[in-house]
Amino acid sequence: MSPRLDESRTDQASTSTPPPEHEAFDHLAGLPEIPPFDEVGPVDARALSKTLFERLESLEEGTHEYSYVRNTLVELNLALVKFAASRFRSRSEPMEDIIQVGTIGLIKAIDRFELSRGVEFPTFAMPTIVGEIKRFFRDTSWSVRVPRRLQELRLDLAKAGDELAQQFDRAPTVGELAERLGITNDEVVEGMAASNAYTASSLDAQPEEDDSEGALADRIGYEDHGLEGIEYVESLKPLIAELPSRDRKILSLRFVANMTQSEIGEELGISQMHVSRLLSRTLVRLRKGLTLEE
Repeated sequence: MSPRLDESRTDQASTSTPPPEHEAFDHLAGLPEIPPFDEVGPVDARALSKTLFERLESLEEGTHEYSYVRNTLVELNLALVKFAASRFRSRSEPMEDIIQVGTIGLIKAIDRFELSRGVEFPTFAMPTIVGEIKRFFRDTSWSVRVPRRLQELRLDLAKAGDELAQQFDRAPTVGELAERLGITNDEVVEGMAASNAYTASSLDAQPEEDDSEGALADRIGYEDHGLEGIEYVESLKPLIAELPSRDRKILSLRFVANMTQSEIGEELGISQMHVSRLLSRTLVRLRKGLTLEE
């Protein structure tokens, strides 16, 4: 069952639905005609958003005009939310919930955006949207049931960790976290361990765009059968060193240079049959040496 959003978030997200009639803009002189939102491309949405942000700055907050322009900005930029939400499609939460949370981040970005900064709105809004979604997973998603005390402790540690990291410009130590929260070091460690109960990822889950590594399954260790021969190679080295020079030469030509017995015979000036007998004798000797060592 998907986690429920708190009522304040639900109320805030509900403001993202503007009145269906575009004629409501008629009394807002100077605004361009807004086509159906699903027909507005990214370039047009960016240009329209700039015009709407200019008008929003001249309107009084709390008025119908202000709310309508703000809500229209939300609708125009919902594509940003859907794009950000798609990065979390491998999570267990329903996509509808993720989009709803991302919309809250979009609303916050709209309320904080200032044209005077000279930054494009998508560039400004995306970190806020993604951050809101990540916070949602951090605060509500657990793959196993843990005590409420540990869930709350994990949230306190996350908040304190962010504050101390900004203060010290580095990750805080266990002792610093304990001092900030007024708890023991053992309790801090216990809270950190609780983070292992976050939503389990699928082995086939694809990485996020800012993740340089592949799927989780690609990063899990596997049995390297080539390692099985290392012990034998190390054991063979002293045995090979004791062989006559010609026998070592035959081994090198056969197993390193990958030459046939006929080619080895031509190289050494002996018959292929002689090479076969020498090679067989050498291999038997090495095999016995390994058996004795075991």
